Amino acid sequence: MIELVLSPAGARRVRFGISPLDEALGAMQTILGLRGHPSHLPWLEQVPDDLAVPELTAVMSARHYLTDFLSPPPDGPETTAEAQLEAIRRTPPSQVETELAMVDSDLSSLPRDPAVARDLLADQLEVIWTRLLEPFWARMHRLLTADIDYRSRRLAEGGITLGLAGLHPRIRLADDVLMIDVQERSRFALDERGLLLMPGVFAWPNVGVITVPPWQPAVLYPARGVAELWTAAAKPNDALAGVLGRTKATLLTALDEPASTTALAAGLGLSNGTVSEHLTAMRAAGLLTTTRRGHALLYRRTGLGDALLRP
Repeated sequence: MIELVLSPAGARRVRFGISPLDEALGAMQTILGLRGHPSHLPWLEQVPDDLAVPELTAVMSARHYLTDFLSPPPDGPETTAEAQLEAIRRTPPSQVETELAMVDSDLSSLPRDPAVARDLLADQLEVIWTRLLEPFWARMHRLLTADIDYRSRRLAEGGITLGLAGLHPRIRLADDVLMIDVQERSRFALDERGLLLMPGVFAWPNVGVITVPPWQPAVLYPARGVAELWTAAAKPNDALAGVLGRTKATLLTALDEPASTTALAAGLGLSNGTVSEHLTAMRAAGLLTTTRRGHALLYRRTGLGDALLRP
């Protein structure tokens, strides 16, 4: 059991982030059969057979600790894989050496020099990101952003108790202690940096915890809606398409969760310009509203938009 003590300073700073490289590591473990939601099978069928990342595979074969330096905690929901890769390559060799010594798998194939090992693992992780995840990232980011939007509303409505409820069956809040049911046994008092919460597409069925110094304390949990991630977008009914037009009806139907123009375009195979034009028109008609998250403008249906979709 890991116990995270929510000090007054720590409890005031509970925030969310998205980690592209944590998704890459989770994808690797899914390929290795160490984790994986059944809904990922359509994605697994597209994984090429010629991936040559033996050293990274060795690290990812661990059962309990996978290193933290290979997935630096993100600054927020818009952190990029490129920024994280740069952070990995800046990790002090002493930190790399410390963390690799904690990995419970055979790492004899890794270079003995921790700086060389670090750069080799970063290069291989970049291959995984570029080939396996980047083509689908807009779709994945949309799902992760929707989870953050949902949980942020709960945090605003009911404070930290409601905000942390339902993250994972092995996570529970007891008074001022967040308890995570894992094999490790430790107690960690959160400082003024607070707690970073990260939804993950490939996290299921696990929950992850980062407490190794100097990293930002963080909890990785499975995002909502993963079962629908690789399924085809819902089709609008013909009556609605007849009134709004097929593209507007498709976009309105797709907005079960808030999404950006870029995410909708990627998920539906449309150009950003086309999507932006239709979203702007529906917003002007009162069918959509917008909220800003970081640099992204997220669209969501209004009550009127929801009413149009009811049978």
